[in-house]
Amino acid sequence: MEKGEHSSQMPWRLFLSELVGAAVLLLGGLSIVIFMFGADSPMERILPSVKIRQMTTGFLFGCVGTLITLSSVGKESGAHINPAVTLAFWLFQKLDTRTALGYVIAQLVGAGVGCVPLLAWGSMGRSVAFGATTPGEGYSIETVLMGEVVTTFALVGSLCLFIGFRRLRPCTPFMIPFLYAVMVPLEASISGTSTNPARTIGPALISGQWEGWWIYWAGPLTGTLVAVLVFSSLARRIEVAKLYHFESDRRRIFHRMAGSR
Repeated sequence: MEKGEHSSQMPWRLFLSELVGAAVLLLGGLSIVIFMFGADSPMERILPSVKIRQMTTGFLFGCVGTLITLSSVGKESGAHINPAVTLAFWLFQKLDTRTALGYVIAQLVGAGVGCVPLLAWGSMGRSVAFGATTPGEGYSIETVLMGEVVTTFALVGSLCLFIGFRRLRPCTPFMIPFLYAVMVPLEASISGTSTNPARTIGPALISGQWEGWWIYWAGPLTGTLVAVLVFSSLARRIEVAKLYHFESDRRRIFHRMAGSR
């Protein structure tokens, strides 16, 4: 009865949580990007080194994601807030197809909603296209694409390792800021280090910057597929489609989805 009841109902609370999580990630994370790199920002004087500002931005952007994961949003939906992460859980058979599609739609809608308030940054925001990710000048399409593949592989692979081992599992959200603090200064000039199609679509909607938009789907999804193949042996160790609050599964929705595949 429980299983049938679940299959006949859409998990709207999960979708709403993903929408809110994605909106907060984009609003908070891209506000940091604008403040760090926007025209006339005081941060250029305070931290004149571009690499240090990139490292700081990556860390703080990751902290926004960590806080969302630890929050009630993460407790409800698992705080994927990234279609690439949802794809990984789906490929590991921890989400059913209907729920995975609902997550991705919610993430994309949330990204758009979260970016609208960024217009309040005015000229400072416009000077950096409100944090839009576009191919770096002087880099070939193949190099930009590979940059997204590699960084997304690093993200999803790290999540697989941390979630897959019980001793590392509680540290999963806290790994993310440090990962981006390393990846952003190394790769930002190539592709912008998106690793998240929703993170790219949000600012594109308000800035009109769609250059190379397909790269920010193809790269993260390819990186996810490779990571899932490489870490396929950990699939059984990953119990639920969450980054934290692993033992909190309201009505055992996640356990039923994983158990029924």
